[in-house]
Amino acid sequence: MPQPLEDLLADCRRGHPAAQRELYERLAYRLLGVCLRYCPSRAEAEDALQVTFVKIFTRLDQYRGQGPFEAWARRIAVTTSLTAYHRHRQRAAQVEYDEAAEVAHPDGTPLDQLSAEEVVTLINTLPTGYRTVLNLYAIEGYSHQEIGEMLGISEGTSKSQLSRARRLLEERLLAHNNCPLS
Repeated sequence: MPQPLEDLLADCRRGHPAAQRELYERLAYRLLGVCLRYCPSRAEAEDALQVTFVKIFTRLDQYRGQGPFEAWARRIAVTTSLTAYHRHRQRAAQVEYDEAAEVAHPDGTPLDQLSAEEVVTLINTLPTGYRTVLNLYAIEGYSHQEIGEMLGISEGTSKSQLSRARRLLEERLLAHNNCPLS
């Protein structure tokens, strides 16, 4: 039977390898999912996951129990993965928000017909910058101002990237209706 989280964290703080292994096993799958959303490749996501756990174990004293532990660990995974994003970010010119057209989303989109796996597959086909902003905004819940600060881009560029990601995703959804992913 698994240890209660507080006991497990206390053992991890004392440097017990078995507790660290158990914490890793509890969180690795979900945190790898976070890393995969931001890193340019699976290998880099796996590297980011390892760095994330090094940071978790070396910073456990900074976790004060205010809010869920997994949310604290997830934030570390996001910032660690964004470091990989910054290292490999394409240097292509980014369009400001006022140049981006808004995409209308009528009710009953093709998205309603897709499985979660198909949605993830489509999102993963987006260019890295678009995918990163979409994940940070739509999945992690960051504001455009926060995204801009994290990625070193303007708030307007974040809005532009999101708009373009939505437009490209819509195009790929329409193409998916004509040619299934499987």
